[in-house]
Amino acid sequence: MEECEVVVVGGGQAGVAMSEHLTAAGVPHVVLEKGRVAEKWRSGRWDSLVANGPAWHDRFPGMEFADVDADAFAPKEQVADYFVTYAEKFGAPIRCGVEVTSVTRNVGRPGFRVETSDGALEAHFVVAATGPFQRPVVPPIVPEGAVPLQLHSNSYRNPEQLPEGGVLVVGAGSSGVQIADELNRSGRRVFLSVGPHERPPRSYRGRDFCWWLGVLGKWDADTPAQGAEHVTIAVSGARGGRTVDFRALAAGGIHLVGMTASFDAGVLRFRPDLGAHIAAGDASYLALLDEADAYVERNGLDLPEERSAHVLGPDPACVTDPLLELDLAAAGVTSIIWATGYAADYGWLQVGALDERGRPQHRRGVSTEPGIYFLGLPWLSRRGSSFIWGVWHDAKYLADHIQTQRGYLAHAAHTRDGSSGVPAGDAAFEILGAGR
Repeated sequence: MEECEVVVVGGGQAGVAMSEHLTAAGVPHVVLEKGRVAEKWRSGRWDSLVANGPAWHDRFPGMEFADVDADAFAPKEQVADYFVTYAEKFGAPIRCGVEVTSVTRNVGRPGFRVETSDGALEAHFVVAATGPFQRPVVPPIVPEGAVPLQLHSNSYRNPEQLPEGGVLVVGAGSSGVQIADELNRSGRRVFLSVGPHERPPRSYRGRDFCWWLGVLGKWDADTPAQGAEHVTIAVSGARGGRTVDFRALAAGGIHLVGMTASFDAGVLRFRPDLGAHIAAGDASYLALLDEADAYVERNGLDLPEERSAHVLGPDPACVTDPLLELDLAAAGVTSIIWATGYAADYGWLQVGALDERGRPQHRRGVSTEPGIYFLGLPWLSRRGSSFIWGVWHDAKYLADHIQTQRGYLAHAAHTRDGSSGVPAGDAAFEILGAGR
């Protein structure tokens, strides 16, 4: 059976970042990817998707985007190509078309058995780098067949894919807002179901919101308590990047409704919470503007004032007099797109690394199960952990931790018999030093 020091599961941005740091440390490893490198960027999103952050920000430190202006937003195919090129740059040992089906702990000896579609491997360490977007979540509200088409946003590609008629988009985060806007611009009648969200400015006083979150220290905000509700962020790089403005969406023809609650006899019902969600999103938006203004004044920066950004205007009629029921057939709605997020799916990870709800148990990606690591998850160590640049820094921390553990294993083997499958003797202490 093939033996490998570290098996990294997943060849997206997390897997590539992990491989770079393991390669730099001289740690033997393999990356197993069931599709292509960065497959989710290519086939798991809609056609017109672009990165939500500008190219100067949403990248790894070691390489800039080719043929993308620093302040522009890279199209999804170029993002995928970026990771392919990056992996080639340091010769990442990625095996594509190999699906991991199970990971179990060895009995009576260290390490793990990794079963794959291409045979089994033995590993001292396993890094789950499959990211947060594993299993699409569709609430069981509207029964199958109630409308001609229901699909999750991960299966949406373009307006031509849908049958003629109106569309209800459920979820007003980055995906839901961009899809609803695209459908509306294609001439569709669109309803957008809005839930809790943060609504940062795309740019303010000449700086992108990614810059503001950086200088205000928000990217490095500590991990919230495990299980805390994830807050949806409504931000977009589409069409050159614009602040998500629900008032503008309504003025453009999109009918805003509250959270989707229930369905009965062809009628969909919404909660009377639309105004509260819009107000809370406005509050988060204005609070960031105020913090940015204070930062400019405190540091004496020469950035142009933008008082108009603080003026929101009146709520549209769909907010002040919200629609609480919608007869789908009467309204001509033939499609529902559920932009309702994803759940983790670690069914293949058959070791004691998950809680009773199947969520990873870890601290900064280091599992409670020795030898298992997680990478690429929201709030793994900070707010920026699931973003491209954030996952790179988290991977460095995990690579250092693996180096330290290798040193302990090498020292134990050396004191026992002087030989091991991992470095021994003086090399053990060198590895321990590298992990500090």
